[in-house]
Amino acid sequence: MEKTVEIERSIIKKYKKPIWHRFIGGCKDYRLVNAGDRIAVCISGGKDSFLLAKCMQQLQKHSDVPFELEFLCMDPGYRPENRAMIERNAALMGVPLHIFETDIFDTVVNIEQSPCYLCARMRRGHLYKNARALGCNKIALGHHFDDVIETTLMSMLWGAEVKTMMPKLHSTNYPGMELIRPLYLVRETDILAWKRYNGLTFLQCACRFTEQEADEGMHGARSETKALIAALRKTNPQADVNIFRSMHHVNLNMALGWTQDGQLRSFLDGYETQRTAAGGGPENE
Repeated sequence: MEKTVEIERSIIKKYKKPIWHRFIGGCKDYRLVNAGDRIAVCISGGKDSFLLAKCMQQLQKHSDVPFELEFLCMDPGYRPENRAMIERNAALMGVPLHIFETDIFDTVVNIEQSPCYLCARMRRGHLYKNARALGCNKIALGHHFDDVIETTLMSMLWGAEVKTMMPKLHSTNYPGMELIRPLYLVRETDILAWKRYNGLTFLQCACRFTEQEADEGMHGARSETKALIAALRKTNPQADVNIFRSMHHVNLNMALGWTQDGQLRSFLDGYETQRTAAGGGPENE
């Protein structure tokens, strides 16, 4: 109990500005938590999801907006020692877990094409299903600021598409359910600092595919993108912030094409009409 209080106090006091204020800011800016919500905080066992759990507990404690929390953990086939670590950390930090089991790791371990994508989709479906069974209308995931900008760059460099990780999304397969990301504005470096300050050890990605990559010295697209952003920040300290802000300031007048509601649009649509409306005068750029 004493350690739990220390961990909670560190969020509100020592890391008030880089973690607590940014967490509160994200919840307010993107309207993530509303009165009457019953939110399933999804615990993967890593530092991000456990910090999210503690932030959500503190928000519930101090907020004037009444909402309820559940803490949901999916065991997709963890090794016994990894499952035990999650349970120890939950007890240490005062997070009451609902743990359910699946065979996702066994399902995707031999998939050659995009196993991580398939795993993520299957995890999401199981989380929605079990959250709804607990009477929840939202699931909260622990993605942070760095995840957002890395995903944005990855979509451009690997996916040939300008797309970001949204702070909240309506579920397409589970009507009435919504996904929220309350750590949207919190930086990973500050989460790591909070972890070290409290002497905590968390589960890293424990899937068999990731373990195989590490054994073989392979590097995925996300780790390469992370390294690219770190290199950019050496010459432009605002590079990551500018990537983030650019997704809030998309100039469709200067975009070659865009997709909305599944329909592809082009700047050529209505281009001649625009020239007529402008009077056919010289360009003003």
